[in-house]
Amino acid sequence: MKRLLYIFTCLGLLSMSVPVQAASEKETKEEKDALKACAQMVLSGLRKVADVRDARFLGKVQEDTALCRGGQKALQFRNTPWVDWSNYWGTGDMSTRLPGLIFKDAPGKRGVRGALMDLEFQRIELIKFNLFENSGTYKEYVLGRDGVGGPALKRWDAMRLPASSPFFAAVGGEGQQVCKGDLTRARTLTGICNDVVNPAMGSAGQLFARNVEFEATFPDLSSDQLARNRHGDRLGLLKPDPQVISRKLFTRPQSNPDACREGFGMPGMPVDANCDYKKAPFFNVLAAYWIQFMTHDWFSHMDEGHNAQEYMKVGCESQKVNGVETPLTEEDAKRLGCRPDDRVDKGFVANDAAPEKFTSGSREYMTRAPKVMANNNTAWWDASQIYGYDERSQKRVKRDPADRAKLLLVTNRGKPGYLPVFDANDPISPQWTGQETAAFPDNWTIGLSFLHTVFTREHNAFVDEFRKLAAKKPNDDSGLRNPADPKKKIAYKDVTPDELFECARLVVAAEIAKIHTTEWTPQLLYDEPLYAAMNANWNGLLGSGGGDVSKVLNDIVTKNFGKSDDVKKATSWYSVFASGPGIFGLGSKVRGYDMTKPEFLNGGVNHFGSPFNFPEEFVTVYRLHPLLPDLIEYRELDKDPNKIASKIPIIETFEAKATPMMDERGAANWGLSLGRQRLGLLTLQNHPQFLQNITLSRLDSPTKKLDLAALDLIRDREHGVPRFNEFRRQYGLRQLTSFDDFADAHLPADSPEKAEQLKMTALLREVYGQHVCDASKVITDAQKNEDGTPINDCLGKPNGTTVDNIEDVDTVVGWLAEYTRPHGYAISETQFVVFILNASRRLFSDRFFTSSFRPEFYTTLGVEWVNHNGPGGEVMEKGEPNGHKQPVSPFKRVLLRTVPELAPELSNVVNVFDPWNRDRGSYYTLEWKPRPGAEQDPAFSKP
Repeated sequence: MKRLLYIFTCLGLLSMSVPVQAASEKETKEEKDALKACAQMVLSGLRKVADVRDARFLGKVQEDTALCRGGQKALQFRNTPWVDWSNYWGTGDMSTRLPGLIFKDAPGKRGVRGALMDLEFQRIELIKFNLFENSGTYKEYVLGRDGVGGPALKRWDAMRLPASSPFFAAVGGEGQQVCKGDLTRARTLTGICNDVVNPAMGSAGQLFARNVEFEATFPDLSSDQLARNRHGDRLGLLKPDPQVISRKLFTRPQSNPDACREGFGMPGMPVDANCDYKKAPFFNVLAAYWIQFMTHDWFSHMDEGHNAQEYMKVGCESQKVNGVETPLTEEDAKRLGCRPDDRVDKGFVANDAAPEKFTSGSREYMTRAPKVMANNNTAWWDASQIYGYDERSQKRVKRDPADRAKLLLVTNRGKPGYLPVFDANDPISPQWTGQETAAFPDNWTIGLSFLHTVFTREHNAFVDEFRKLAAKKPNDDSGLRNPADPKKKIAYKDVTPDELFECARLVVAAEIAKIHTTEWTPQLLYDEPLYAAMNANWNGLLGSGGGDVSKVLNDIVTKNFGKSDDVKKATSWYSVFASGPGIFGLGSKVRGYDMTKPEFLNGGVNHFGSPFNFPEEFVTVYRLHPLLPDLIEYRELDKDPNKIASKIPIIETFEAKATPMMDERGAANWGLSLGRQRLGLLTLQNHPQFLQNITLSRLDSPTKKLDLAALDLIRDREHGVPRFNEFRRQYGLRQLTSFDDFADAHLPADSPEKAEQLKMTALLREVYGQHVCDASKVITDAQKNEDGTPINDCLGKPNGTTVDNIEDVDTVVGWLAEYTRPHGYAISETQFVVFILNASRRLFSDRFFTSSFRPEFYTTLGVEWVNHNGPGGEVMEKGEPNGHKQPVSPFKRVLLRTVPELAPELSNVVNVFDPWNRDRGSYYTLEWKPRPGAEQDPAFSKP
């Protein structure tokens, strides 16, 4: 009961400020039945957080709970593999808002709160069961240390700086290492000293972690009996053939191939060029480039645009014919469009020696995965793609010689504010010659050019605003402090250019994190539960105006649960209570804050017993290439925004080609073009054709070409990502038992959409095949059947049955095949569950987003800038979009400052990642119809 009270208190606070609406006169039988079920649900009590992995929640609720929250629809789909909450009332568009008996909006509120409850249960269990660290700390995580349970540990020897580090002596050398002084004032270049007692955590070169059991990784190489039972001898790095998978399952079919030319468009870039693609109605191309901008900040397996020097084949060798793996003939390869002579550099491996093992209870554990790879970027959300992540990349960062607090911008066609171009002395790879400057210049495109330009301008806008304040009141307190003399006020006039540069970096990084959390993600996952959940992650369930209650919950988290050696308090309960005040700024409002002491600097962070770095599985779910169209619908702001002026192949904006594209056409026109065009659906047969046929001059191969869609599969296999079904089981989602489970059970059996989905499931069967099952083979220990028996090779079917090779499906293929998704989801529920865990962790673990989000580090202006989305206080959006009074979104404010020419276009926009020409309509509608003024836009002339 106490557990029930606490969770309902935290989650129920969401609706404290919502006025009660008038009672409904329509008393439906469904609502009566639902209310009875609600009473029974309360009497039954809340389910417990699982004690063991195979008793997890799986996103599936009891019958009374489903009926209470979603009526018959929620009951109807309980037996499908997919999570229940997406069938609750209020979790879709207006059609899901059933009128209540007593209060009109009661069912919708129950449904949304129930969805938030389910999501919190998932997060708690993900934190409890899905943290596997590769750097040598996992044994302590399982066994504990010095009487403290592993999940409550907060310091690890594996996270010490090595003797080779230039900062080794500064943090304590061979003794207990603690970051001090200048190393704690701002984000460091390589990411060290974010956690002041674990200096190496999250820094460049640290090993990628895992979210799945080590035994489940590298299924094609595994000595684990369960993995062998799952897959037999059917898997290999090139088996099933990645190019064949790409050509059969990923290729976009074209109604007029001559107008597309394999994604390379038509000469002269005419408007009548066309590459068909399946389009998302509620997400724009700017959002596709945004996530590339983010991943360049978060992770990289490559070093300076290269992998290891050894080259390997990439497939186009065999396919299944009547279930038998058969070599491809030359005619087969030509018909498919694949290339047997393609080659690519192998991925780097940091360590592939056999891992040590240890025993706990009756079980033997690996200390790490069979192979481990290094993240050559910093894992922090620190805008390293702009500012650098090592000494080499820092040399590519251009600071303004006239004002060292600023980043360098140059004049373009008589207009200032554009990125300079690399010069001959910059440390770059040959393929980057002629590009605009960036710390992370790989895979450069016009979208990255636009976003780097915008946030470089934003950095300088902050500096300009600070300079205005310094000129107006030079002797006033800036809020900034030096740990060498923390009580001494630093006046505006005394802030050095280097100090101001670092403050601007902190502000820009926090803005980017806020945009991603509260703007990009809620548009990616366009429904009410996720709007509430992501804003709660940032601001808390109480919102930004939580007042005294928010402060109380902040203290409960940081002074009680954050410091606790008790495993439950330090993990599950910390997560729940942090939902009240929100993660951002957690621990920053503690009285008596002392920036010289680790307990204050680290006071708001929690790593849940496992040092933070991104897991390989997180990289996997960001393989989002179908988001990109082949052609950009280019528009001109100063002419007619409703007119498409040309169709520009994305390939013509790659690398150095982006420079003249930006130079000649300007940031405002590119913002308009990327903002209005819909991006591609994440689904099968929707990869850009140009990416399957791209020429990369750096490749040492006969063709110099590569199928990047096939390479996605190869890299996941190289990194040991479990195949789709085991991936789901490891993350606490229900398994599929055949390819037919991918088809959306909500659709009428005779609908064209259902027929198309069944056609694709048949194609999956053709590509991956079937086998005669053996019920004696147990295939997993991550879950059990509902009756408590082990899951075996037959997946619930009789022994000797011919079953689909569902266990062999590559994870990327699997989540692209998920036709059943919550309303408004551009991604699958499998991808989303990875976000639930890692989106929270990267905030929880970063002190600059928690206990060091203070004026001492950001300046007073910096704190206000991040909190209010810019200078001058909070600005409210017009009306109540989707029923919410909300401030003008952070990215909209950024664009209004940095590309002011876009102001007339943005006046109609609520979320910058929603197509700018779309009518946002009523409650979370997915309709594709024009907003006022965009009726003549040709984007609306086709479905």
